[in-house]
Amino acid sequence: MALELYQLLEGMVKAPTYHLILEAFLLLWVLWLIFRKSYKPEAKELTEQEKEELINEWKPEPLVPTVPQNHYALKPRIVNSKLGKYIIVDDKKCLNLGTHNYLGLIENKSLEENAIKALRKYGVGSCGPRGFYGTVDIHLELESRLAKFMNVEEAALYSYGFSAVASAIPAYSKSGDVIFCDEGVHLAIQKGLLASRSVIKFFKHNDVEDLRRLLVEQSIEDLKNPKKAKVTRRFLVVEGLYMNHGDICPLPEIIKLKNQYKVRLFVDEACSFGVLGNTGRGVTEHFNIPTDEVDHFSATLENAISAYGGFCCGTSFIIDHHRLSGLGYCFSASLPPLQAAVALAAIDVLESSNDLVLNLRDNCQHMHKLLKNIPVLEVEGDEISPVKHLRYASRGKREEETHRLEQICDYVSYSKS
Repeated sequence: MALELYQLLEGMVKAPTYHLILEAFLLLWVLWLIFRKSYKPEAKELTEQEKEELINEWKPEPLVPTVPQNHYALKPRIVNSKLGKYIIVDDKKCLNLGTHNYLGLIENKSLEENAIKALRKYGVGSCGPRGFYGTVDIHLELESRLAKFMNVEEAALYSYGFSAVASAIPAYSKSGDVIFCDEGVHLAIQKGLLASRSVIKFFKHNDVEDLRRLLVEQSIEDLKNPKKAKVTRRFLVVEGLYMNHGDICPLPEIIKLKNQYKVRLFVDEACSFGVLGNTGRGVTEHFNIPTDEVDHFSATLENAISAYGGFCCGTSFIIDHHRLSGLGYCFSASLPPLQAAVALAAIDVLESSNDLVLNLRDNCQHMHKLLKNIPVLEVEGDEISPVKHLRYASRGKREEETHRLEQICDYVSYSKS
């Protein structure tokens, strides 16, 4: 002990002067922090007069912003007719362009008759999930027909089109996995990505080179940590026909990258099912690509088919996992049988003739040509796509553009025929 004290004193004597000054300063600063009084501002009581003045001066902000009298929400347009090619809006007959009823099947008599027959046989609903007494024979028949139509092994039927892809993505991709996704995907896919808790890497819309860049970066990252790379699954999510852009994905180039970098490919056919290809089988038929090049398909029956619900399809191995892990499949009431009957009738129509699909393509090309000739507007979307986005050719303030577009819609809707 005495030796240690001696060494300490000897070290202090031999230490440079600036070192001793610095240590002394730090010691004094620590002592000041310990013993200083905490800062307490003087609490001053307000007089009654001061309180009244503050209350009178206070002006609360409105809970919601002020709505202008010409806002479109104050003039709701009520549809009081059967939905179809033409609808009655506020007692005026209008051509319905704001619909996903691409093939016009919503007015098909055979679909209505099959719905009525199924209603009388099965009732209005299933009152249970697929695994809990919610499965009836017509569900199994529709799944079999969908799998055959899409040329895959098996299909899983969902009661809501939105929930199909939103359940499929988190059923396979978990925390720590990596998903490469087009930045232009629709809302259901976005919600599925969020629910998966995976690492999401967006590439520019339909930009194959940007996707390649991300895949190369991931490959380099995997080489740095091969142990982690072995347990990390990689997925690639695209749409066949993009709802938010109206254009078709470059599937051949995407499949080349998928095979090169060993990722699992998910293709959502919400807008392309019943539309693309000579018989409406989707983007793989459009590019004449075998369906086994795609690991997982998802689609909705609520657009071209004019029914309700959605489905996912692929190999039996893939779909078996759906029936155990797809939250929308396991815990939602199954599709009403009458809607399954409508979907079956729609598939019958598609398989009997491809005239509807070819006529739709001609109409899309004709409409695209007409819209292209309007000088003040620009149209976004493929010429054979039924989804088209119109914008002003010269961009300005969003509020002004919205107001002008509302005026145009009002003029078209309420002008005399």
